[in-house]
Parts: sequence; structure tokens; C-alpha cells
Amino acid sequence: MLEPPNFQTTAGSDILESMSIQLLLFVDERPSSHEHIQQIEHYLKSLKADYPYQLEIIDIHEQPHLVEYFRLVATPALVKVSPAPRQTLAGSNIVNQLKKWWPQWQVALQQFQKNNSNNGQQKEQVKTHALNSVGYSAELMKLSDEIFRLNKEKEELLQQLKFKDQVLAMLAHDLRSPLTAASIAVETLELAQNQPNIERYAQLKEQLYQQARKQFRVMNRLITDILQASKTMTAKLSVHYQDVFLQLLVGEILTGYEDLFAEKSLTLLKDIPQDVPPVYADEESIRQVIVNLLDNAIKYTPSGGKVTVSILHRTSQKVQVSVADTGPGIPEEKQERIFEGHFRLKRDQEKEGYGLGLSVCRKIIRTHYGQIWVDSVPGQGSCFHFTLPVCR
Repeated sequence: MLEPPNFQTTAGSDILESMSIQLLLFVDERPSSHEHIQQIEHYLKSLKADYPYQLEIIDIHEQPHLVEYFRLVATPALVKVSPAPRQTLAGSNIVNQLKKWWPQWQVALQQFQKNNSNNGQQKEQVKTHALNSVGYSAELMKLSDEIFRLNKEKEELLQQLKFKDQVLAMLAHDLRSPLTAASIAVETLELAQNQPNIERYAQLKEQLYQQARKQFRVMNRLITDILQASKTMTAKLSVHYQDVFLQLLVGEILTGYEDLFAEKSLTLLKDIPQDVPPVYADEESIRQVIVNLLDNAIKYTPSGGKVTVSILHRTSQKVQVSVADTGPGIPEEKQERIFEGHFRLKRDQEKEGYGLGLSVCRKIIRTHYGQIWVDSVPGQGSCFHFTLPVCR
């Protein structure tokens, strides 16, 4: 709990004995702040015989809520909290400002004492309120911050619960179809063993094996998406930064995709300069981003289409990777939303996947202090870009 300022008096008088000018002096750790404290205290002590006051010195690092409460923009700063109205003096010439304002503050104090002299109980209530109002306000601000933090945690927990509900629903719906198809393929293989036509059986066996393998790949992809998204929702990404040569990483990944490009009769176009400087990144995380973008490009590009992968050294600070396809494209109003978790375009409702991949990609790239976005024209295709910082 944040304790209210106790207003220790450098004048040595008890605040309950007499009304006085109440001051807060905000300082920081700089040596100049200590000099200002000495100057202000020295000036105030010269006035203590005739002008009672209470001075509380506050380190801004220890009570930041009070800094926010008084809307301070610089230190040192001297705040008169009583008598009203509140007034703030700031800068390197606070003592000169004090000399100007002190007579007016004294007049205000005398008027304040006069107005409250006829009601002792009211006077004590006013004094008590003046003593504690700053502390109570700071306490309320701290509680407000705590409530904001708890509400934030509540929102995150609700999102995680919603995510788990979605995953359960999608598992029940989406995994059932490929699982059923794979099971039928295996059962058909068992029945076909008794086929008298060996040549026909061999042909059928190969088709069924391909069907089963395809469905198992679909299920593996769905489960991978779920695990990746769950990891990013429940914990911060664990990244191990190192020098990464994107031209080598992209080349290695594309080599593993040659069969998929051939299977779908896609043309792969590459624009990958070999003199691109290394980036500062976690190699496995960036591999995940590139693989996700390539998977999407292959999935949405029709047979006979093109996929283009390029790397561009944009500036001395950034390298850009782009993956373009000749698929159906993305409506302009949806181009930002596709990076949100669980959002799927209408065209994707019958395709495997949970719409989680791009949200994971965005989190990875943001963790690397980069950007990710899409340029797309419906009917002509999409081009996904992301940037990473160059090693210094």
C-alpha cells in the first residue's frame, strides 16, 4: 500500500497545532537535485519564524503515481498543495519563484485560517483532508492501475478459454474428415488384397497409399497449427538471436518443396541475391514464418500458376522477404484481419487449417522488431512481405 505523505516539517511544528503552507518537492537522483533541495530548504528556514510550512521531499522514482497525479513534466518541481489553489513551480530557479509567490501564499493562508477559525471541528476536518488528499489520490491511482492490470489479465484468460473452446470444436469437426478418409483408404487396402487382378490391385494400392499419406499430412498440419498458436498465446516466444543468412535459409527451404511444386505443376520464380547481409534473428522462428507463407502460396495457387520468392536489401537497416502467388487474392477490407487469430476468409471454410498461421507469423516478426503485411488484388494474387533488422 502506498502511504500518504507524512509532511515531516522542517520548521518543527506539529501540523495539528497550526495551519500552514504545505509543500511537496519532487526530485530525482541527479546531483543537481540535491543542490536544489539545499537551496530551497535554506530559503524556507529563513522564513520559519513568521511563516509556518510543511515540506515533504519526494523521489519521483519511489512514488511515480504522485508524479502522474500532479502532471509533472520536469524536476525539480515544488507543488503547493495547501491552501488552495494548488500551484507548481518548476525549473532551476525555484528559489526566485518562491520569493515572488511566498507573500501571496501567506495572504491566502491567513484568509484560509480566518475562514475556518470559528469552527474548530471544521478546521480539523479541513486540515486532515489537506494532509491525506494527496496520498489518497495516489492510492486511488495505484488501485486504478491494479484494476486495469487485472482486467487485462481477465481479458487474456477469456481469450485463452475461447481459444480452447474453438480448438475443441475444430478438432471434433476438422480432424474427423481426414481421419475418416485415411481409415477408409486403409480398410480398402485390406479388402483389395483378395483382388484376383494383380495389376489392378497394384494400381489401386498406390492410389490408396497416396490418399492416406495426404490425409495424414493434413492432420499433422492441423495439429501443428494448434500447438504453435497455443504456445504463442500462453507464453512469450523463446528466441535465440544469431546472424542468419536469409538467402541460404530460403534456398534450403525451397529445396524441400520441389516435389510439392512439381505435384501441383507450379512454376517457382526466385529473385534471391547472394550478397544480402545477414539479419539478427532466431533461425527456427524465421524458418517457421517462411514455411507458413510458402504453404499458403502453394495451397491457394491453382495448378499451372506461379509462386515468386524474393529477397530485397531495402536499407542499411532492413532486409525484406516476399512470397507472392497467383491465387484468388484477398479483399482489401480483409487484408489486415487475416493476421488476427482464428480469422478465416469465406473461401477457406472448406480448406484445412484454423486461420492461426498468419497470427503466429505476425507475433514472430514483431518479436524481431520487424513488420509483416500483404499486398493483394482480388483475382490476381497476393504478395506477403516481412522485414528483419540487419546485423550491426
